[in-house]
Amino acid sequence: MILDALARPLRNLRLSVTDRCNLRCQYCMPEEEYVWLPREDILSFEECALLVDVFCDLGVDKVRLTGGEPLLRKGVEALIRMLAANPRITDLAMTTNGVLLSEHAQTLRAAGLHRVTVSLDTLRAERFKALAKRELHPRVLEGIEAVGQAGFPRLKLDAVVIRGTNDDELGELLEYGRRVGAEVRFIEYMDVGGAIHWSMDRVVSRAEMLEVIGRRYGAVVPVAEESTAPADRFVLPDGYVFGIISSTTQPFCRACDRSRLTADGLWYLCLYATQGTDLRRAVRSGATREEMKHLIVATWRQRAARGAEERLAMADRRAPLVQVGELKRDPHLEMHTRGG
Repeated sequence: MILDALARPLRNLRLSVTDRCNLRCQYCMPEEEYVWLPREDILSFEECALLVDVFCDLGVDKVRLTGGEPLLRKGVEALIRMLAANPRITDLAMTTNGVLLSEHAQTLRAAGLHRVTVSLDTLRAERFKALAKRELHPRVLEGIEAVGQAGFPRLKLDAVVIRGTNDDELGELLEYGRRVGAEVRFIEYMDVGGAIHWSMDRVVSRAEMLEVIGRRYGAVVPVAEESTAPADRFVLPDGYVFGIISSTTQPFCRACDRSRLTADGLWYLCLYATQGTDLRRAVRSGATREEMKHLIVATWRQRAARGAEERLAMADRRAPLVQVGELKRDPHLEMHTRGG
């Protein structure tokens, strides 16, 4: 097991397959036009599979495909088949906005994808249009229904909660999750990437969410479990389980085993990191597996990142991580490039 400077293992890899997206969500990529990664820099599926296999040599056993919107990557099912054939990957997942999911769910399942997480911030079409600048809400709901029809055993729904935007829908989202057999995970609004309009007063904390949910349902009990997953899980009186990811007000940096590989092969050790390690160069320069493993191990062992904790310590001085000018100069600072 490879440990970093804070004794955190290298276990969980998030693999972005594209920086493109078909929505323009205000907390992620609110602008219409972006500087996209050069096509010639995008890793091929074979290069992705090779790098994942090298990471598996070092202990990674959880892989999540992200974007941008991963279903915009043509033929992504071929990559899933490659990864699903790797017996060391015990958890192969995808995070998607759901827009294209209804037409892909069956083929994703047949290719060997283990589970799906769909982003769903609201159940109201007009709010979805305001949040995402697209009138595609019905297609997201169709995609969620298609997950169950395709036979996926687990489904998670992620909702970023923003004060004054959708914080009055917690109960509605829980009831919807119950109906479709999904575990809802509420996410505190984070000050990363394209969240250039972020401010602390728009953050709804875990404590506030639990208070609202408790008023509606009664006693909310924490689920006792050992896990490095980002969500703290809770159970309602009737047994329904949901989660809250409280990266902003109660960071979990000390237990974080996640790293991120962009579609063009830059490896980031923290969601708040501003610099990454170029693994594409290693692959395309003909580095051996041992050389690639040495680079990854040496980088991970120096990892002392506690980005969310450091941001929390800024208190009243806290503002969005990067400004729009910086984002335009370096697309790797965008969350849709490195994968949230």
